[in-house]
Amino acid sequence: MIRKFDLADMDTVLDIWLEASVLAHDFVEQDFWHRQLQPMREVYIPASDTFVYQVAGQVVGFYALYEESLAAIFVAPNYQGRGIGKALLSHAKTMREKLSLCVYKENQKSYRFYLSQGFTVIGEQQDKHTGHPEFLMSN
Repeated sequence: MIRKFDLADMDTVLDIWLEASVLAHDFVEQDFWHRQLQPMREVYIPASDTFVYQVAGQVVGFYALYEESLAAIFVAPNYQGRGIGKALLSHAKTMREKLSLCVYKENQKSYRFYLSQGFTVIGEQQDKHTGHPEFLMSN
């Protein structure tokens, strides 16, 4: 079930974000992700339209929209590969006419996922926080 984020979900959402970020972005130092926890809690999540995916009452994934951008989409690692990411992305597409996103070039798994879901590369840039190259994509 997908529902609107509630403040009571914050710790679980941040746990999912941190664990999945470290796993998916092994080319970025782990300390970077830990330093981003407070900005995620205090700035990014509150500023976004965020929705969570629940299994048996437990939050196991989420996505965050900021304007027309898919700012985040993460599924707890032990729930990946079960269609939850596709369900979240499908829901996000109903919330905006057009979506854009950035994905690290080194994160080939996520890059291929977005391609399979109808996104195309519209540009490339360097992430201003990590310096790693990323694709700009749109559906």
